[in-house]
Amino acid sequence: MNLAKLEQKRLKLSRKTNSAKKSSLGQFLTPQKTAEFMASLFPDGCGHCRLLDAGAGIGSLSAAFLDRWVDGEFRFHNIEVDAFEVDQDLIEALSETLSNYSLDNNLTSKIYQEDFIHAAADSLSGNLFSTPLEPYTHVILNPPYKKISSRSAHRLALRRVGIETVNLYSAFVALAVALTASEGQIVAIIPRSFCNGPYYRPFRDFILERSAIRHIHLFESRSQAFKDDDVLQENIIIRLERDGQPESVTISTSTDDSFSDLTIQEHPFDRIIFPDDLERFIHIPTTTEKSVIELSPTVRYSLAELGIQVSTGPVVDFRLKAHLRDNPEPGTVPLIYPGHLANGYVVWPKPELKKPNAIMRNKETEKWLYPNGFYCVVRRFSSKEEKRRVIASVISPAIFGYESLLGFENHLNLFHENKHGLPETLVHGLSTFLNTTAVDEYFRRFNGHTQVNATDLRQMKYPSRSALIELGQWAMEQQDLTQAQIDAKLDTLTT
Repeated sequence: MNLAKLEQKRLKLSRKTNSAKKSSLGQFLTPQKTAEFMASLFPDGCGHCRLLDAGAGIGSLSAAFLDRWVDGEFRFHNIEVDAFEVDQDLIEALSETLSNYSLDNNLTSKIYQEDFIHAAADSLSGNLFSTPLEPYTHVILNPPYKKISSRSAHRLALRRVGIETVNLYSAFVALAVALTASEGQIVAIIPRSFCNGPYYRPFRDFILERSAIRHIHLFESRSQAFKDDDVLQENIIIRLERDGQPESVTISTSTDDSFSDLTIQEHPFDRIIFPDDLERFIHIPTTTEKSVIELSPTVRYSLAELGIQVSTGPVVDFRLKAHLRDNPEPGTVPLIYPGHLANGYVVWPKPELKKPNAIMRNKETEKWLYPNGFYCVVRRFSSKEEKRRVIASVISPAIFGYESLLGFENHLNLFHENKHGLPETLVHGLSTFLNTTAVDEYFRRFNGHTQVNATDLRQMKYPSRSALIELGQWAMEQQDLTQAQIDAKLDTLTT
């Protein structure tokens, strides 16, 4: 088939479909070059092929896969295609795409105009009233991206087959893995957000217990994978092998979906998922050289070993709205938002912030407050324009005078010791370490979004407590610290 004509059809449909409908379905049609690249990731195959394309759209992914077969790159005797698509406006185009290949007697295709999650869950759970889906040898996916409510029909269907996840895209991939035959290949373009954080831990466990990662492609630009739809989301392309054993992983990168500057590297599996990481964060190194953090003999302690905890700020403002005050008044205590932080320290109060500066102290709020003291805080969110993901600041009790308690808003991560402050030098050392370029680069390798979770910070390694205190003493003695000074000092730390 002429993929260029199919691409013109995709562009026309994309322009014609309003953004509200795209958002409601969470589905964005796959550009031609991306589809061709995804199809190219499958190893050669022979025998009988059963291909699943769930969320098929107009069939761009199936067409790219079938074109490889038509061109003789696959040695399959015959192919069966199962395409799932719920958008009735796309069925005619999908049918036309697949029919162009059906002239070959060795190809059969079936379009399911039904919800893939329910169909797959029914098949996997052995529902006698559903159509059973035979195992697939190949899966190619551009699944929808949309959150799943905890009480939705989708969530209940997924739980029936042992899948716990929070988004349609991860649900589609998990179901695809479950439906794939041993040694079967799954290629999907999905958001990078599943690689870390607590919400996707069950999903990571599910796919890693049933498949091996063989290839990850990273787009360096956040806006290029689906640029025609103005999607600002960091996406990756991943290839999984059902029942595969962990081996080396191919990591490729390109600036955008033209793939014109494609680079390819091989990495051992233990650089993708660290052997001692119970959270199973998925790292995506972009260089074969190990990071400064990995190589440093001094950066090898967990927060638990240091006697330090990190928690999300407990004050959720919309839940405590009645107790918030724009400015301090009798009976209130300071409330700290990310907007109060500047140049590594806190500026409070800040009337121009357009956020409350204080919270009433009473029996309903007191359990959410911390004793005044020295704390290190990291903003949970950075803007896309900022150069750094991890931005740490020092909270000093002197700023708040005689106040005995402090409120930390939910958009902050807070380092503490049993819900109390830390020693001053330790706080300065911790903040300085977190603000090194090495930490930021390390963090960016596995965190593709702008959110910094407490779990992410908990999984990192740190210098020893004594080394952090040494670093803090040094930082406090400096007048104006430059990034170059901070980075150079990290190399001088001792164990």
